[in-house]
Amino acid sequence: MSVIHRLAAGWLVDHLSFINQCGYQICDSFAYPGDVTLNTSVTSTGDCHVTSTFAATSSSRDGPIPGPADMVETEGKMAKKRYVFREEFFDISKPHIAAAPEEQLCQGCPEVSVTEAKAISNREEHQEETNSGIRDSVASARKVRKLIWEGTLHLVQEGLKSGFLHRASAELSCPKDIVPGHLGCGLTELCEMAKQFPAVSESDHQAVHVLDDETAIPEQDLLSCVTENNSNYAKIVVLMGQKYLVPPKSSFLLSDISRLQPLLNYKKKYDVIVIDPPWENKSVKRSNRYGYLSSWQIRQIPVPVLAAPGCLVVTWVTNRQKHLHFVKDELYPHWSVKTLAEWHWVKITRAGEFVLPLDSLHKKPYEVLVLGRVQGDIKEALRKSEDVLPVPEHKLIVSVPCSLHSHKPPLA
Repeated sequence: MSVIHRLAAGWLVDHLSFINQCGYQICDSFAYPGDVTLNTSVTSTGDCHVTSTFAATSSSRDGPIPGPADMVETEGKMAKKRYVFREEFFDISKPHIAAAPEEQLCQGCPEVSVTEAKAISNREEHQEETNSGIRDSVASARKVRKLIWEGTLHLVQEGLKSGFLHRASAELSCPKDIVPGHLGCGLTELCEMAKQFPAVSESDHQAVHVLDDETAIPEQDLLSCVTENNSNYAKIVVLMGQKYLVPPKSSFLLSDISRLQPLLNYKKKYDVIVIDPPWENKSVKRSNRYGYLSSWQIRQIPVPVLAAPGCLVVTWVTNRQKHLHFVKDELYPHWSVKTLAEWHWVKITRAGEFVLPLDSLHKKPYEVLVLGRVQGDIKEALRKSEDVLPVPEHKLIVSVPCSLHSHKPPLA
């Protein structure tokens, strides 16, 4: 189970378990008797490099692990190879920045934190807080803080009781392989390459590329049409010398945001659309790690064309208030999407601590999700309303985050 605990406040999620249960299993012609599963680990879904020795286990659970003699006798039979995520990418035992003792999660939820009190005091020295907008903003921030603190506290307590979280994990953790802070998987370079190809026109209905047993695919073939894996097993594709796992029963378009016509030509509508835009901020500009989209460019994403009636639209937003207001007040109305809820993903350590102080004036230990629903034809909306579940106003997704940059938890 990827959901460890479910409370009124939200969910405590095992992100690693979810990835490993997603069906990253391939069929191959190996010389093993019967159905055999070979377990190996990968650094990420974008890097299938084998990092550990295969551990063979019989999926039928009623026979011994095959030896070399068995391999010779049963040559040509099919075997299943299962890929799992490397555990050390979720081995976050200590906070990135420790909170002061009076601000730690176990100390309860003061109405006004020490850091917040200092910040308010500093503001009062420079200006009179007569503006009602400022007062509303402070009140809203306090409400969100209280919801996050109390909800996370209850979920962490349940996680500690069940043994999923361990207070002593930071002290008992063994040194493991050093995990690089950022792994380049090559997808950025591929998407940049997409800009160099001629744009696909609306009338150009190119055939969908269906993955078969071949793994070497010209990059131009993938960048110009939607690619499907219709099998019950994952497929491996090799792009620019690197291997990528494609989940079973899935399809994708690998392209730059300005080259979405193949997806529009695909003629499919979606009931859920999740967007994680590369928001513009000072850190991104300084590091030059990846490109970012302006507000104008994000508005151009053709969500209304891709959305089915009543589609749920979920957008990941940074904690910058400017971006949050843009999504709720400009972007969603532009797409005819009604804002329904604001949820938070809270990042904790394996010991149940916030990875960053909750009251940090810079980075926060949480990220925001804005959920909305497409408003369209009234008759169609009423017809589908019987199957649509209401979206709660606020929920928490609490998990130990992946150390890979911007690797979000599962929303399924």
